[in-house]
Amino acid sequence: MQTYTMELQGKEFSMETGRLAKQASGAVLLRHGDTMVLVTATVSDQPREGVDFLPLTVDYEERLYAVGRIPGGFIKREGRPTERATLGCRLTDRSVRPLFPKGFNHSLHIVATILSMDQDCPPEPLAIIGASAALSISKIPFEEPIGAVIVGLVDGEVVVNPNQEETEKSSLHLMLAGSEDAVLMVEAGADEINKDDVIKAIQAGHETIKEIVDLQKKMVAEVGEEKMIVESKTLPQDMVDKVEPVVKEGVSEALKISDKQEREEKLASVKQEIKDKFVEDYPEQESELSKIFETVLKDTLRKMIINEDLRADGRRPEEIRPISCEISSLPRTHGSAIFTRGQTQVLNICTLSALRDMQMLDGLGLEESKRFMHHYNFPPYSVGEAGFMRGPGRREIGHGALAERALEPVVPSEDDFPYTIRLVSEVLESNGSTSMGSVCSGSLAMMDTGVPLKRPVSGIAMGLIKEGDDVVILSDIQGVEDFLGDMDFKVAGTEKGITAMQMDIKIKGLSRELLEKALDRADEGYKYILNIMNETISEARPELSPNAPRMIRMQIDVDKIRDVIGPGGKMINKIISETGVGIDIEPDGRVFIAAVDPEGGEKAREMIEALVKDVEAGEVYTGKVKRVERYGAFVEVLPGKEGLLHISHLDHHRVDKTEDVVKLGDEIEVKVLDIDDKGRINLSRKALLEKPSGGGGGRGKPDNRR
Repeated sequence: MQTYTMELQGKEFSMETGRLAKQASGAVLLRHGDTMVLVTATVSDQPREGVDFLPLTVDYEERLYAVGRIPGGFIKREGRPTERATLGCRLTDRSVRPLFPKGFNHSLHIVATILSMDQDCPPEPLAIIGASAALSISKIPFEEPIGAVIVGLVDGEVVVNPNQEETEKSSLHLMLAGSEDAVLMVEAGADEINKDDVIKAIQAGHETIKEIVDLQKKMVAEVGEEKMIVESKTLPQDMVDKVEPVVKEGVSEALKISDKQEREEKLASVKQEIKDKFVEDYPEQESELSKIFETVLKDTLRKMIINEDLRADGRRPEEIRPISCEISSLPRTHGSAIFTRGQTQVLNICTLSALRDMQMLDGLGLEESKRFMHHYNFPPYSVGEAGFMRGPGRREIGHGALAERALEPVVPSEDDFPYTIRLVSEVLESNGSTSMGSVCSGSLAMMDTGVPLKRPVSGIAMGLIKEGDDVVILSDIQGVEDFLGDMDFKVAGTEKGITAMQMDIKIKGLSRELLEKALDRADEGYKYILNIMNETISEARPELSPNAPRMIRMQIDVDKIRDVIGPGGKMINKIISETGVGIDIEPDGRVFIAAVDPEGGEKAREMIEALVKDVEAGEVYTGKVKRVERYGAFVEVLPGKEGLLHISHLDHHRVDKTEDVVKLGDEIEVKVLDIDDKGRINLSRKALLEKPSGGGGGRGKPDNRR
């Protein structure tokens, strides 16, 4: 067993190997504070036949025992991954994937298992570091170690790996992964911060990453295995020389077609023509012909951009595709919008509900619920394919979470807007950056609903083509530029500042200078889009959608909550059934009434007010007779509050039987005489009646009782 330690933001950070999971190709146990993560990397002995990609699978396993909890539900074991676990998988995958050599196609499995959880030390960076360490000490051909940190911004000061208290105060949550020399992956949510603060945070985080990489290098030097040899398959040169010119001619012509479907149809036609033309010269070498086609396609597109400043759809590098915005697209929803940018189109629907419809979370974090949700759907028809409609995959969850993170900073607080808010993005057409289209359409849909956003939000995806020293940054990338380019850098924000970022790259890293240039261009781009959106709607409608529930907010004494709920929920259920509203009562006495019908909402409010109102001595009430006894009647003067109307206080004259004056169910006016020290209420009907003349008690019998 070997252990390597360093201090990381005031706490010991350690990596241990050689004790656990020794049959994996590489295994490292990481600890920071009391958070412990076991990361393993396992590789197949033989390459996978017929694949020309890296068959990498990453699993991020949350275990509730790590925080001392037993899973809920009937089965009492962990089920499908939580959203946080799915995002943890994606963070690790995106960080390590660029660092494998071309041609390596062995099946590769990375598993990060959260064994112990300290809320001050999040496990996501440890999973990335652990994956790097396990790969680096194994025989797997991983090119260089990487590190990862979380960076916050507290009161304008950068904090690397902030604790829970600092995280709550931070205006930035930035996950950063990088090698010794460059940044590889960025994932961030921010509270409208400026780009200079973003750069400052990335720089500070990268300095800590360098220290983590140095520790891994020491580990590799002492326990690292000899790497597997990756045999790069080269195509026969005579075949390349013969086929390449023909492919280039067809591809060059196809890439001048701006419409995505027409261009793809032309490229597919060129590819088939190449196979048909050379099938006799190169029998049983169809895969090699396909590789030549793909290589020429990539090379031609990249040279066209670098040498001619011309993109596949005819745009210049900084140009953004035509944009259109539409709101109130659906008549019965609370709010809706369609955002179209080129051949990317997203329909977004906003739905409001009572706070009881918050999403309950069952994971390793402290957060138990959330009232703002964004869900993202990507059906096959959006890219012209016939496929299967299943539940959301990792990509859909990741894109939905990114858009949610971008919009959340402008959503009004629960105190200002006591609703649960759900956005759903339906991708209708896709040709690049549907996640940023979801941000734009989500902002529009909420304003259409009447949600009082602090400011509108938009987003843009930036790309990069880098060949040696030649570099071109692309604004608003489309699908082919994402697939054949070197970077996908998404930035969302308001006119005030950035709210979210996500960066993936396919090269070995991004220098600070390039990152600054890309961020500057992105800042210009999303603000340009924002101006176009503002022409359609720039602030929330003054009134909520007529289809949305109205929320009536009340404050009652905490001691009165039980009176509103009643025994077994009797009182609150009665109010709901009679008025058709939804009611949420918070432990601090806040009451929220959700009502589509204003009259029902007002009636519910009055019923609750009556329940919590105190009976006062000397006041007159109209009550209902609930019970009749020989000595008097019990009258409900307020909901749930009954008093005794003694037989002697029914009338000025003597009453022999209670039923002679009042019967069960009668409504009568009574006056509260007093409330004794045990809370018993004494009532009088007699006190409200005119006293008979002559002082007689009626029926010839004086009334001497009090």
